[in-house]
Amino acid sequence: MVSSSHIKPDNAADPHIYFNGLRGQVNGFVSHYFTWPGTVRLHGFAFGWDIVRAPLNVMLAPVFLLTRLIAHICLRMNLLRIGGWFAQRRILLRTAVSQRVEALIVTDLLGVPLGVGAGAHDPSGLAHAVLAAPQFREMIRKRPDPAAAEAVGQRIATALTDYASTRSAVAEMTTALCTIAFGALVFNALTPGMISIAPGVAEALARSTAIAAFPLGETLGGLWYNIFSPGASSVLLGLTIAALIMAGSVFAAFAGILADPVQSRLGIHRRRLLRLIDTLETELSDGPTKPFAAREHLYARVLDIWDAVASLLRIFRS
Repeated sequence: MVSSSHIKPDNAADPHIYFNGLRGQVNGFVSHYFTWPGTVRLHGFAFGWDIVRAPLNVMLAPVFLLTRLIAHICLRMNLLRIGGWFAQRRILLRTAVSQRVEALIVTDLLGVPLGVGAGAHDPSGLAHAVLAAPQFREMIRKRPDPAAAEAVGQRIATALTDYASTRSAVAEMTTALCTIAFGALVFNALTPGMISIAPGVAEALARSTAIAAFPLGETLGGLWYNIFSPGASSVLLGLTIAALIMAGSVFAAFAGILADPVQSRLGIHRRRLLRLIDTLETELSDGPTKPFAAREHLYARVLDIWDAVASLLRIFRS
């Protein structure tokens, strides 16, 4: 287990010493939890309702990105109340894996003890544990009133949730990369998503069904339909799209098993955690607000747009 126990509470009087100590723990945390076999154990929590939450989060992801963009614009325009309201909207469903990641950051990285079940259903439980921790006591006392401290707690909860939510966006991108590889190998086509790969799968299903039902046998049927392609009906295409989206969403629940080691190797996990620590430092040090930037959701939406454009081009060409 990674531990921050060597960072003594006495150092918490100087936030820079404490948070610099946390930055020194990041590599060990990443190595322990985001490489094999740590990430395999982590994704053991995905068995169960996460398989249902994953496809719902795929559908909710564009809404989440929209709220964060509105919040960013409002904060830049100094509309703090409106921006804060949008920033605290929790659009995505908290998966068991994301809850586990949040708890591990609080306990093993920040070194804050948690009660049994703390934060399991309400992320504010994690924030309250952070605010009550001895190493943050002096920082919190500098707040002018309890309401200001509570606002800090809410922003910490939002930062932890946004950090964990990036896993769903990375899982979507991992799924897209897998479909690109599959489409290139099987269909010799560029398929950045389930929508663009669906026509090829639907046509293959239609061809297989037509060959099996050919009255003169499958051998002659294969020869016949090599010349006269049966094509896929709109109903079959629609069902194929729905089935592939569901299958891709379920795959996304476990995609981190593949994505985590790669991100660890490339230093992405490290940089993401350092961004989170920067956010926590500004909140607890009474510095300027620096919301955690969940950029991965934007990258995932770019892949969605690419998928839609590729599908439209294929339709126009046919």
